[in-house]
Amino acid sequence: MSLGITSARHLQAFLSSLGKLVRNPLATLLTLVVIALALALPTALRVFVTNAQAATGNFASAVDMSVYLKTDVPLAKAQQLAQSAQQRADVATVNLISADQGLQEFRSYSGFGDALTALKENPLPHVLRVRPRPDYASGAALESLQRYFSAWPEVDTVQVDAEWVMRFNAILDLLRHILLIAAALLGVGVLAVIGNTIRLEIQGRRAEIEVTKLVGGSNAYVRRPFLYTGMLYGLGGALLAWGIVAIAIVILGAPVATLARLYGSRYALHGPSPDDVGILLGAGVVLGWLGAWISAARHLRDIEPRA
Repeated sequence: MSLGITSARHLQAFLSSLGKLVRNPLATLLTLVVIALALALPTALRVFVTNAQAATGNFASAVDMSVYLKTDVPLAKAQQLAQSAQQRADVATVNLISADQGLQEFRSYSGFGDALTALKENPLPHVLRVRPRPDYASGAALESLQRYFSAWPEVDTVQVDAEWVMRFNAILDLLRHILLIAAALLGVGVLAVIGNTIRLEIQGRRAEIEVTKLVGGSNAYVRRPFLYTGMLYGLGGALLAWGIVAIAIVILGAPVATLARLYGSRYALHGPSPDDVGILLGAGVVLGWLGAWISAARHLRDIEPRA
């Protein structure tokens, strides 16, 4: 019985808050737009980071490590070393380029074919072309793999072109930190907007609140509709922010696809994932509730029924 009464009171407070928002469409819309812009900015940055990582993921997974063996290492030993390297969990593929194959490629592409025929023996070593797995493309993982191959007594030199990978990962990491800072700052802005809106509504309903308290209404009872109002503001702003980002994705989709085709790619711009949308809507509701609670808890204490 008590649970049913409590649910009915919550439903009544929710419908009352919704009705007040609907009856003031212009003021509600302006507040929702401000909240939506604050929520759309970090969401758009999140989508940008995700798309940047997805668009360049193939490059990040194409890091090659060249392991140059000593010239006196026989081909059979080189094949054995290639099989041993392939067993590592952080190695995707290992291709053995024999000394004869390397000399043939050099003769074909260097333009010194006639001069190379004068050589009595092949000066090139066997080379292992190692490609790490994408999950191990970070600078630290590549350095660890490089130390592993350098410790082999048959290895002469290990060459890794990882500088650009480290720069790319550093840029993505910087963008993630910027995303967190922007989300925190704009979240505080949403709290301020909703808190100020609830404060104005409390002041406008001061007489009603005094009467409610006079007949025995507690602060929790009086605060309940304002909390639902804040949650509706947050949810509505989050839905509007989702729409803003979706429209931006549609507008930018064709130019991005055209740019990708110029680089020989079929990449298409992706919108927020279901997880991103869930986080956006959840953050809107939580920020709305928190902003309303802070404002209501502060200002309702100052309103007491007059004798």
